[in-house]
Amino acid sequence: METLADKPELLLIALAPIFLLMMGLEYWFGQRNNRLPASARYSFKELACNFSLAGLHQLSDLMAGLFIAKLYLLVFGWKLFNIEMSLPMFLLLMLLQDFFYYWFHRASHRVRWMWAAHVVHHSSENMNFSTAFRQSLMYPLAGMWVFWMPLIIIGFEPKWVVFVVLLNLGLQFFVHTQWIRKLGPLEWVFNTPSHHRVHHGVNAQYIDKNYAGVLIIWDRLFGTFEPEVETVRYGISKPVNSFNPIVVTFAEWRDMWNELMSPELSMKDKFSFSIVSSE
Repeated sequence: METLADKPELLLIALAPIFLLMMGLEYWFGQRNNRLPASARYSFKELACNFSLAGLHQLSDLMAGLFIAKLYLLVFGWKLFNIEMSLPMFLLLMLLQDFFYYWFHRASHRVRWMWAAHVVHHSSENMNFSTAFRQSLMYPLAGMWVFWMPLIIIGFEPKWVVFVVLLNLGLQFFVHTQWIRKLGPLEWVFNTPSHHRVHHGVNAQYIDKNYAGVLIIWDRLFGTFEPEVETVRYGISKPVNSFNPIVVTFAEWRDMWNELMSPELSMKDKFSFSIVSSE
């Protein structure tokens, strides 16, 4: 009998009704009752942009997945251990994947060509559940899939690795909100809406902080944790000022290309522009 682990690409589709329900509740009990700040408000233009970006992202993932799946199966032939999936092994896989997600996310803010893809997610000046849908179709080119290869070399089956990657991303939907303030003792261990609001902030003290996926412990261990104190201002240092999903997707790639093509720059400077994030 097939399960979602056999077709992991269906996981986010299976979770979609929950995502839509949460958005509806946030709008109904939050926005309609004036319990949310202006930066949490839903607008048709941004909602359409976010959903369009999510659709383009899913399409690019499916297309790139044909190549990546073959590569993962090839790498799986070099596995170090024969791991049989069980509950303890599944929990270990989730822990390890979350650790590698932290480093992928951190690299996405520090490496320019990875930031060119990830900036799409940060480009909104609002924060509500729909912000979670704001993803880039350029992630496969940016190399997100490379960060999961160590898990396959360790010996976890590719289908389980992909399933846990998508589960991690699915769980992150719930931290994209201003509806929930603080979660008490859970704030010490888990990534929460409060921690993730900081991550989306352009306030000086919030930039390049709180890279967590599910567990905030990685930020605490590696010196990138910042608590939410000052009211968060959302967005990026170079606003896109567009609801066109194509403009939003390629704005940073365009800027990076223009800088690289400048005849006034040396090859060393061009290399530096492509590596160091301009966030």
